[in-house]
Amino acid sequence: MSRIEHGVTSPSEDDLRVYAEHSGAPQDYQDLLAAASSIEEMYVEWKRLFGNGIAPVQEAALPLYERTRHFRIYEPGVIPGLLQTPAYAAALMGRIIDFWGIPDDAEQAAQVRAVRKAAVLRDAGRQFGIVVEESALRAVFGDTETMAAQLGHLMTVSLWQQVSLGVIPMGAERIMWPNEGFWIFDEDRVLIELASAEVTLTQPSEVGTYTRIFAELARMAVYGKAARTLLTDAINALE
Repeated sequence: MSRIEHGVTSPSEDDLRVYAEHSGAPQDYQDLLAAASSIEEMYVEWKRLFGNGIAPVQEAALPLYERTRHFRIYEPGVIPGLLQTPAYAAALMGRIIDFWGIPDDAEQAAQVRAVRKAAVLRDAGRQFGIVVEESALRAVFGDTETMAAQLGHLMTVSLWQQVSLGVIPMGAERIMWPNEGFWIFDEDRVLIELASAEVTLTQPSEVGTYTRIFAELARMAVYGKAARTLLTDAINALE
């Protein structure tokens, strides 16, 4: 145990099972196993992640998107990547590139994202539960034409059978406080976007916590005609 605690060696699956049993908490074995298997990717700073530009990061994520059947996405301040138009994505990524001082591949990255969206979002065999704060509709990236097209695209996507698009009105009574943006992929993992880093959670208990948080946020959202009214209001506010 001393060698493991001091980072001299890594625990095997048997080590973790025995540790959990002797600690009187065998139920924690799955969480320990998940944490040990994903420790390298658990916390990755954006500066390091984007070291070679944004496009390689978009490409690397495609296998995860392709194998996921149920997406649950919450974004407080921007349109989720799967719903972004190329122009909106390029404008947003351009600001990220400027902020971090990384190679400028915004246009290429936006096209990669568009390909990913076409391959995944239009698949009627998948489910997409998406909740955004109304403030995400009002945050302007790009010019007026870019934003109007982006919000119009959300109007269209909201009608797709596989997509449940909810908007939390700014005046809604809160039963769950605003959170950082996060994505739940099936029941396997959660990706959380902090200001400085991306965090990956695979421990079943933590995935369960974010599943509960998403359910609470989804209860606050409006859908269908009411959501499209908020989209229309955001478009009109651009004029």
